[in-house]
Amino acid sequence: MQQFLFPVLRTALAIGFSWLLVLPATAAQPRTLLVFGDSISAAYGMSSEQGWVALLSERLEASHPDYTVVNASISGETTAGGLRRLPDLLQRYEPEVVVLELGGNDALRGYPTRLIRENLATMSRLSREAGAKVLLLPMEIPPNYGARYTRAFRESFPLVAKATGAHTAPFMLEGIATRDELMQDDGIHPTAAAQQQLLDNVLPSLLEIL
Repeated sequence: MQQFLFPVLRTALAIGFSWLLVLPATAAQPRTLLVFGDSISAAYGMSSEQGWVALLSERLEASHPDYTVVNASISGETTAGGLRRLPDLLQRYEPEVVVLELGGNDALRGYPTRLIRENLATMSRLSREAGAKVLLLPMEIPPNYGARYTRAFRESFPLVAKATGAHTAPFMLEGIATRDELMQDDGIHPTAAAQQQLLDNVLPSLLEIL
């Protein structure tokens, strides 16, 4: 009996020891939060370290150290351009969360809101199919584009969220866009001084899904 038990015990101990080696490594694997936007998230007009995404990364280092923030935002990006780039990024980073901040450049160029919604919805679905939660950041445009177009654009974001199961945040430039001292001379991009407020506007919705 003893001759039989010793090999079994040795095998069990070896398996248990191997799990002790594997488990810490598994727990240490970082999760990726992918920010996918345009110039608002690409820190236009300032260094990338001053932007709200960099501030988010610093914040999560303290509160959610298992998350790594990847900023794939490009100034001037549209929903069509984003749709072309996103599949490769999803495959490369396998994000747990995708923060989608696109649509503003489309609207400023007068693109049909139907196409904007379709592109946003497709990106949201691709992200969710890849296993990521999606936080959609609504945008606004100046009223001189006309009440009908402005309203249709504003309504695009909750419609996309409802159709695809994405989460939404409040307008991230709330309390910023109407304050000249927090906007750059072009009247479109927030200053470096506004970046913390941008993060404050987004963070509560983001923390709900982390």
